[in-house]
Amino acid sequence: MELLQGRIRDYAWGSRTAIAELQGRPVPSAGPEAELWLGAHPGAPATVDRDGAPVNLTDLLVAEPESWLGERLVGRFGTRLPFLLKVLAADAPLSLQAHPNAEQARAGHAADVERVNYVDPFHKPELLVALSPFEALCGFRDPAESAAAIAAFGVPVLEPVVAALRGGTAGLREAVRLLLSWPEAERAGLVAAVLAAEAGGPDAVLARALAVDYPADPGVLVALLLHHVRLAPGEAIWMPAGNLHAYLRGTGVEIMAASDNVLRGGLTPKRVDVDELLRVLRFEVLAEPVVPPAPVAPGVVTWPVPVDDFALHRVLVDAGSPEARLALPGPRVVLCRAGKLVVDDGVGTITLGPGQAAIGTAAGGPLVVGGEGEAYVAASGLR
Repeated sequence: MELLQGRIRDYAWGSRTAIAELQGRPVPSAGPEAELWLGAHPGAPATVDRDGAPVNLTDLLVAEPESWLGERLVGRFGTRLPFLLKVLAADAPLSLQAHPNAEQARAGHAADVERVNYVDPFHKPELLVALSPFEALCGFRDPAESAAAIAAFGVPVLEPVVAALRGGTAGLREAVRLLLSWPEAERAGLVAAVLAAEAGGPDAVLARALAVDYPADPGVLVALLLHHVRLAPGEAIWMPAGNLHAYLRGTGVEIMAASDNVLRGGLTPKRVDVDELLRVLRFEVLAEPVVPPAPVAPGVVTWPVPVDDFALHRVLVDAGSPEARLALPGPRVVLCRAGKLVVDDGVGTITLGPGQAAIGTAAGGPLVVGGEGEAYVAASGLR
């Protein structure tokens, strides 16, 4: 194992406290810190030390694929790390978005020569585990509930949307299309009419909260078609392909397939390609967006997901407990969330403090985590 230096992304919605506190730096930070990237994504690759100089992990994987990734991973994913581990810290809502499945990504990338929607040929399923109380929108809820929520505003121009939703899942596509195709010149008036309504309850609160940042965005109403999820620390949400979602507030550990393919659906000043989004979305009710942790061994849990790009485990150890042992395929990225941990993969041993991360190559054996604290371990999902 060796020290991995991540990269911080300064998106405007980021926190000025969460990542700085994790890493023991002064608070508040000089600007927003939205995500800490711990991987080999070309947009912001992490680095390792070579002779006193930082070297991009991306370059090392290309130069030495067999030693870093191993024959099996190279055969499945090529000379790239198939997953990206992040710490995500949101102080404001992110855009409503969805990601294509693998087949859609390959076809879209081949056809999208200007790279407007598909910048790479890979899918992007995601799993987020809450580190703090976390709010998100994730997956379509029962359309009847959404119809009641929107009807409660008593805004006559929204009656076609309500009628579509009363048709059940068969009307979800039309409801989304109507809202996202709302005439540009009438959007501010639509949101203002919703805010002026006397409707109460959690849906009205959510719409009003989102309208503070997006007063002319029909995504304020699209949000009411989704589950409003509140995660406790340790709970997770799974975002498969075609699942409309948005993070609203909180800090979490996120792991995803390494891709930049995003189709936005509102709550953003950026481009929304309505037709392509409608083609990718899965118009079905997501019965249960929250994924509970599954025990693996004493002090070790995971959140099972049906992809082989990644797997995420949380390890809790203390001075009175035995070391945790994880037989995960390499390479593996280990993030220390708290405490002081000793991590050994049979090739090298490293001690990590809060906010520090390490990586080991495919040559390593079972991962042993000792000391006292909390770690998140990312690996491929191949078994």
